[in-house]
Amino acid sequence: MNDQNEQPLDDILADPLADPTDEIAALTAERDELRDKWMRALADAENSRKRADKDRREAEQYGGSRLARDLLPVHDALTRALDAAGEEQRAAAAALIEGVELTLRELNNVFAKHGVTVITPKPGDKFDPSEHEAMFEAAVPGTIAGEIIQIMDNGFRLHDRLLRPAKVGVSSTPAS
Repeated sequence: MNDQNEQPLDDILADPLADPTDEIAALTAERDELRDKWMRALADAENSRKRADKDRREAEQYGGSRLARDLLPVHDALTRALDAAGEEQRAAAAALIEGVELTLRELNNVFAKHGVTVITPKPGDKFDPSEHEAMFEAAVPGTIAGEIIQIMDNGFRLHDRLLRPAKVGVSSTPAS
């Protein structure tokens, strides 16, 4: 607050014979110091408010990521059950198939409501390491290196975060 050559503020204010300019200078220095502390405290409070707001938004968006991740195998099982059902099974157990379809549709609705989207690559799409996981590489005639040739599992994203990459097979055919 004060240099070594200056008298402490309390001494200046207590001395009735002190020079008023010394008193004003001491009060001005103290005011400036208190203003600086106040501005720093205000900035710290604002930063804390912004950090808390960001944490709240992230908890809102991503707080259910563990639950969503735990539901992915349910989605996979329902999808595989529908894919495995042939025309004969569909005709023999139409009500069962319809129930599985409705359950999968409801699960997809819940996923959509909470920001979970399905990553569904198609054969021929370009491999994207930010969304896909290469399970194998194979040279397949008529394809280009880095092209998806088979899909094992769909991927999932929660808002902008990857929950699980799509599991794919990738072509390693060199360019002709």
